[in-house]
Amino acid sequence: MKDLAIVTKLMLAEKRDIFYSIIAGFIAGIAAVGLFAASGYLISKAALAPPLYALIILTSTVKLLGFTRALARYAERYFSHRATFTILSNLRVSFFEKLEPLTPGIFQKYRSGDLLSRIVGDVESLQNFFLRVFYPPIVLIMVCLSTILFTLYFSIYTAILLLIGLVLTTFIVPALFTVKQRKINSRVREERGKLSTEAAELLYGFRDLKIYQKLADKEQELIVSSKSYINEQETEEINTAFSKSVNTFLSLFITWAVLGLGAYYVATGRLDGIFLAMLVMIAITVFEDASSMAVFPIYLNDTKRAANRLFSVVHEDETTEAEPGNWKELPKNKALSIEMESVSFTFPNEWRKALEDITIQLPAGSKTAIVGPSGSGKSTLLQLLLKMHPADEGDIWVGNLSSAEICQENLWNVSNVVLQENHFFYGTIRDNLRLAGDELTADEMEAALLNVQLDHFSLEDPVFEKGENLSGGEKQRLAIARAMLKGGSCWFLDEPTSSIDALTEQSIYKHLFEQAKDDTLVLVSHRLTGIEKMDQIIVMDQGRVIESGTFTELMQQKGYFYEMKEIEKDLF
Repeated sequence: MKDLAIVTKLMLAEKRDIFYSIIAGFIAGIAAVGLFAASGYLISKAALAPPLYALIILTSTVKLLGFTRALARYAERYFSHRATFTILSNLRVSFFEKLEPLTPGIFQKYRSGDLLSRIVGDVESLQNFFLRVFYPPIVLIMVCLSTILFTLYFSIYTAILLLIGLVLTTFIVPALFTVKQRKINSRVREERGKLSTEAAELLYGFRDLKIYQKLADKEQELIVSSKSYINEQETEEINTAFSKSVNTFLSLFITWAVLGLGAYYVATGRLDGIFLAMLVMIAITVFEDASSMAVFPIYLNDTKRAANRLFSVVHEDETTEAEPGNWKELPKNKALSIEMESVSFTFPNEWRKALEDITIQLPAGSKTAIVGPSGSGKSTLLQLLLKMHPADEGDIWVGNLSSAEICQENLWNVSNVVLQENHFFYGTIRDNLRLAGDELTADEMEAALLNVQLDHFSLEDPVFEKGENLSGGEKQRLAIARAMLKGGSCWFLDEPTSSIDALTEQSIYKHLFEQAKDDTLVLVSHRLTGIEKMDQIIVMDQGRVIESGTFTELMQQKGYFYEMKEIEKDLF
């Protein structure tokens, strides 16, 4: 219910349209009841040959009520749908604002297909909250109670019958179907998530599936998932149709009961026969919207489940981070010191610690290499320094400020970052370099390309989506050029030259270290060549720091780093 309360809060921001929708719906409902009641009374009255003026008045009343009903129904649809579209817009904006700070770590918690299903499908499902859950019961109850009060003037027992019908169709029958529908809706959403995930997996892995001749197997899994989803949808529709049928049957049964009771009262002289047709027509009309209550539990469970799935993505445990207004600024053009004290971290849904009891000190302006075997936690340590993940235990300090006091965007603003996987946007070389700053000139961008030996490219050369037309080495060099153009005082480099040949790597590092000579630099690398001049080398294994010191100190210790260096010598 907490998640649904968030949706309700966003919905109530559109108070005016909500109010107009309810009022227009009430007028349309009352006008419909009045229209049919006047029609029934007109038919009975006409049979008694009343004066012409009486028939003219009754006929005009019927026409007026017909026009009123049509106009009010149009107004109801207009205001309710305008409110719904605005509510969905507010919901998307609110959700994106919560989601944005969690990226890219969010992709480690959810598969992309499932995440897409939540962001698109569940948000779309929430459009039914206002249209099918919130205001229809309010309008129906207002119309029914007003009609029952009117009917009391003619027959108290008829009014009681209408009240019983209201309770049955509005509360009891929907409540009976709620439990069953909750289970069905849950299965439908789970199957939809599985289908989206399987479809995304097939499209992303199409090339590899073709190469390994497993495309048919994956297609079969997708077909099975699709059939399962369709079956659950069929079950949902059958249950919905049955619920509507029960509500319609009860509405008609109450109408027959009103007819029988009215006929009895007319026969015994307790009711003027001229009102019988009117009461029957009222009974038929007042339950006109009973079908909306039949699907009420379906949409209620659907929206609750959608809200839970959607906001479970962005709900996090409370942290000790400062409020946005209390964040402290890091100086952009000043080298910053970095410290980690007793830091531990575990990825969500994993039992193994990725980092355990990490304590390191990187003085301002120092050059540090973090080395170790694959899976030792090097990249994870760098991600924690960049606030891509919050540490489970321990403290991280940047520039003598706790990371909890620093806005993530502010930290990234003073940093030049090259990760193992860097995204390239569809466009040109110029477009992708301009991520480092809109004020960059063509000469500055061309100089950066020259420094990373990409001067054979022009700024107008195309870049396909995800850089598909670039080689692995070209992608890395373009990412390094982008970082060089940024001009931050902290450098975070994660295997920046793993796909680059040794000669090109040497040239790039020369330009890079020349530019970063006064900056704080952290380099993650599995290669041990070229790190002799680093101020500090941190050696990691299985999420722990096992050695640290200068190149000379570590070689003299003849420990783990020495063994790695000797093995690399033998290999190359």
